[in-house]
Amino acid sequence: MSHKVAFSFADGKTVFFDVRAGELLLDAALRNSVNIPLDCREGVCGTCQGRCESGSYTQDYVDEETLSADDLAARKILSCQTRVQSDASFYFDFDSSLCSAAGTTALAGKVTAVTQVSETTAILHLDASAHPGRLDFLPGQYARLKVPGADVWRSYSFANRPDENNQLQFLIRLLPDGAMSNYVRERCEPGQTIEFEAPLGTFYLRQVERPLVMVAGGTGLSAFLGMLDDLAHKGGCGQQVHLYYGVTNARDLCELDRLKSYEARIANFASDIVVMNPSEAWQGKTGLIPEHFDRAMLEANPFDMYVCGPPPMVEAIKTWLANERLDGHRLFYEKFGDSNTAHAAT
Repeated sequence: MSHKVAFSFADGKTVFFDVRAGELLLDAALRNSVNIPLDCREGVCGTCQGRCESGSYTQDYVDEETLSADDLAARKILSCQTRVQSDASFYFDFDSSLCSAAGTTALAGKVTAVTQVSETTAILHLDASAHPGRLDFLPGQYARLKVPGADVWRSYSFANRPDENNQLQFLIRLLPDGAMSNYVRERCEPGQTIEFEAPLGTFYLRQVERPLVMVAGGTGLSAFLGMLDDLAHKGGCGQQVHLYYGVTNARDLCELDRLKSYEARIANFASDIVVMNPSEAWQGKTGLIPEHFDRAMLEANPFDMYVCGPPPMVEAIKTWLANERLDGHRLFYEKFGDSNTAHAAT
């Protein structure tokens, strides 16, 4: 028996490989040409230190001066002493180039459909089944797509979880005059080939051990569709999951039926839709997303908050959290601009 492991690095690149039953994580990495820094290999120096973001593991030995009790509680690990007991993901605070890890892969997919799901949004469907084996990525990560007919690349979060058939979805914001927007509106047809590079990004779902608050702005919803698909596939996570989805105008809303379906597929899931500039026809919540946060729920327990959207929205959420002085939360966020170039931070 083996387990699938992901190593993510500070430069946003991720590599995947299999770890054999009982194999040390470091040995599996080296066997797969992921040459992470190492020195003593005895659990003392800390050179091969990382952090387990999801999954189960044990450690043979860790010197107490290398990783403190707080470090261990934060799921920090030494690769030379770690044995995984499930599929898992790990983060290392250095660039992938330091360990000769290629990370991303140059790929190509065939357009199977492009569907306009709102006045300002389309879903691009790609078939990457020509890629041997399953295309691995962590729900929430993104790909860089090359605009056909131009030497222009744009970044989009995967809007679904990985599947065995390598069927991919991306939410595309239709700008008035954008390279990808114009292609999708004017020239995109089934059967065309789109080159892309993946996986990228450090914005992905970590080990779920406490309530989740997800905040999506506009097409930032895409990353959460991938995460929610994954939670639904697993039958939930044993915690409350609350999504806040905000847009500027009601005409920007999309995938509302899909969000509704998660209520039946994910236990303890709820969502709130917020329109900043409502029309007379809009009868739902209005204004800014923080105005609708469940303060009692946020105060009751430590929580993890994931935020993906335009920079002003992300900064507003960060400011709100600082001003409210809520204790015990962890914040993960990703910003993107009109060109859909992703900039992630945690």
